[in-house]
Amino acid sequence: ILMKKNFFALLVIITSFCFAQNTIKSPAEFLGYEIGEQFSRHSDVVDYFEHVAQNSEMVTYHNYGKTNERRPLTYAIVSSKENIKNIDNIRIQNLKNIGLIDGNTNDNTTAIVWLSYNVHGNEASSTEASMAMLYELITKKQDWLQNTVVIIDPCINPDGRDRYANWYNMVKSTPYNTNQLAAEHNEPWPGGRPNHYLFDLNRDWAWATQAETQARLKIYNQWVPHIHVDFHEQGINEPYYFAPAAEPFHEIITPWQRELQTQIGKNHAKYFDKEGWLFFTRERFDLLYPSYGDTYPTFMGAIGMTYEQAGHGRAGLGIETDEGYVLTLKDRALHHLTTGLSTVEVASKNAERINSEFKRFFDNNDLKYKSFVLQGEADKIASLQALLDLHEIKYQTLNSGKVSGFNYTENKQGSINFKNAIVVHTDQPKGKMVNVLFEPNAKLSTPLTYDITAWSIPHAYGLEAIASTSKVSAAAVKPENSIQNNADRSSAGYITKWNSLADAKFLAELLNHNIRVRFSEKDFVNNGVEFKKGSLVITKSDNKKTEDYDQKLIEIANKHKRKLYTTPTSFASSGVDFGSPDIKLINNSKIALLKGNYTSSLSYGEIWHFFEKQLNYPVTSIDTDYLKNIDLAQFDVLILPNGYYGGYLDKDTMESISGWVRKGGKIIAIGNAVAAFNDQKGFDLKRNKSDQKEKDSIGNLTPYDQREKESVKDFITGSIFKTRVDPSHPMAFGYNDTYFTLKLGDDSYKLLENGYNVSYIDTPESVSGFAGEDAKKRLQNSLVFGEARLGRGSVIYMVDNPLFRAFWENGKLFFVNAIFMTNNNKFRI
Repeated sequence: ILMKKNFFALLVIITSFCFAQNTIKSPAEFLGYEIGEQFSRHSDVVDYFEHVAQNSEMVTYHNYGKTNERRPLTYAIVSSKENIKNIDNIRIQNLKNIGLIDGNTNDNTTAIVWLSYNVHGNEASSTEASMAMLYELITKKQDWLQNTVVIIDPCINPDGRDRYANWYNMVKSTPYNTNQLAAEHNEPWPGGRPNHYLFDLNRDWAWATQAETQARLKIYNQWVPHIHVDFHEQGINEPYYFAPAAEPFHEIITPWQRELQTQIGKNHAKYFDKEGWLFFTRERFDLLYPSYGDTYPTFMGAIGMTYEQAGHGRAGLGIETDEGYVLTLKDRALHHLTTGLSTVEVASKNAERINSEFKRFFDNNDLKYKSFVLQGEADKIASLQALLDLHEIKYQTLNSGKVSGFNYTENKQGSINFKNAIVVHTDQPKGKMVNVLFEPNAKLSTPLTYDITAWSIPHAYGLEAIASTSKVSAAAVKPENSIQNNADRSSAGYITKWNSLADAKFLAELLNHNIRVRFSEKDFVNNGVEFKKGSLVITKSDNKKTEDYDQKLIEIANKHKRKLYTTPTSFASSGVDFGSPDIKLINNSKIALLKGNYTSSLSYGEIWHFFEKQLNYPVTSIDTDYLKNIDLAQFDVLILPNGYYGGYLDKDTMESISGWVRKGGKIIAIGNAVAAFNDQKGFDLKRNKSDQKEKDSIGNLTPYDQREKESVKDFITGSIFKTRVDPSHPMAFGYNDTYFTLKLGDDSYKLLENGYNVSYIDTPESVSGFAGEDAKKRLQNSLVFGEARLGRGSVIYMVDNPLFRAFWENGKLFFVNAIFMTNNNKFRI
């Protein structure tokens, strides 16, 4: 009888399990079409993952945030039924294993694999593959899940994906057209690649400027996986790329990380060779720049890898390649499914060693630099602290003391007497990531890289810094003292400093509340306090018509933690009085921002994001389709993002724009937009031409296979240069006489003859990153930021982009100054 009872109990369990599995629909059954027959909308993908999670004890499904367009950001945790029941303990054991949580570990034999799909919205095959991956794991690969946890983020970039999928579903032919010239293979501007604000999310992991990244990092830090894969697509004629990666590898990467990614690549090759699918490895996609979906996890100990399938936004449901075969969405999704499964297979087979080597990565005793010490404006320090908090990197403070080591400002060994500095040590679990983000200059095995080669945080944040080979003694961070201003209705006005983006945000909110603000073009002393150029002055006389002016001002200042200095008189102890012509009203500027064809969508997105999410000041986007037909008189500022305007700004358009400038308008041209004004009459701008001698008449005898290597002499691949600054010019208020610029290319313009050279390079000095010798020579006496006057107006040239990827914090005040303080010649009521 007992045996019968046990038999029936077992039968009930087996039957229940089979019934549960049978209720789980395949993607085709659920969607009503096979994977690859259509592009699924993001909501369909979410619905499918929810369906599986509701019907399987091997899957849990979670939201981790929302996009700017309110689409959910989600992830699934997939493992055996037993592991799912014990999932939080598995997670905690992993964090204990690497020291992120105190305590001893008792079992570290479970591998954690994180699969990220569709970071670029129009590389859309991977999200289709994510649904197939989920179904395959729980129905056919349960054995692997006994010792492996798989985290699936089916779509990192839902806004970009739906922009692409909705466009494609709207324009495609039925049946789909494989001709490369068909409309369905040619996306309109801005394309589906970026997110809502047109940022490339695959370059945002380290800087975390976007809502998607910030939300994802919270979950990533809860898990810190052993393997992370970022699924992509590339050109239609390039079959498939997988690890091992290309050189340069950052020197922080361990032999084990190299070894396992090679092992994973060989496992992929086994399946691809079996099916006769072409692939390539060790080319193009390197592991250096820390803000990618493969490098950031790598510097956090994982085996970080990029998988690139042929296709991209051009491929649609099917396209004829240059090699004469049709590449279909079904093919693309199947290839991604195959590499995803192969990755989990290798993880499962090596789970125990993966854990032991992972723990080893977090031993940071061999790092050269033990502490990074930084000081500067309190607002800049606060911005850095906010970034470190996002990454859960620990830091301390140094009240005062002299520290020796590598001096970033001087670009050599030296010392700094610090006061109220922040100290970031490398003897913490994330010490290697600290090393990468703060290192003075990344070592390059080859200058041929996929992205920029310099990003050093001290320069990006405009801070004095020392990299010390000895650990610097520091203390815990003290709570920030709150600023509490009080209204003084008897005062002549209020004064505040101008040094940072935080000051700019304060100004923007004042202007948005119609509080009139002045700024000083000269240093002055009032009521015993010294104020530098750029200081904001808010007077009683300017705001007589503003109801509750004092109270509004105080509320806004306290909100932004701005210290206001009250003064009983507008009479200066020395320097200028409030009524001086050199203390000017700031115009509540009406700003137009060009977008559309000819503009870089990424650059436009950086500016759009800056106004809406950082400065919080209104901007009007105007499309290139109709700029030529509107009257610019209603605007004070026109911003031209980086772009290629040679075919757009014809003679009539340039005459119209220059006429508007002469009447008091202001153009801000960024990056390659500057080229539109080169050699144009009245714009005071000329390129620096190469003084390279003509090649010998016998021609170029450089061998074919050496041409690329030889060409690097002309490259600048995201290098940091030291520049001179004229701090007396309004565009440079808040800066000293030195600025470190991130130079993305070798564009070089002569110093302005009649205009103002606000930031420039005299003798080229690259302090970090790669710059070819010939390219550096062309930067001799070259413009970085400048102002050319034209009639009553100005053209602002920003040869280097101060808003690049929103992470170069120290450049942003130049941009704000260009809008509000440079040639401030009129006031709009």
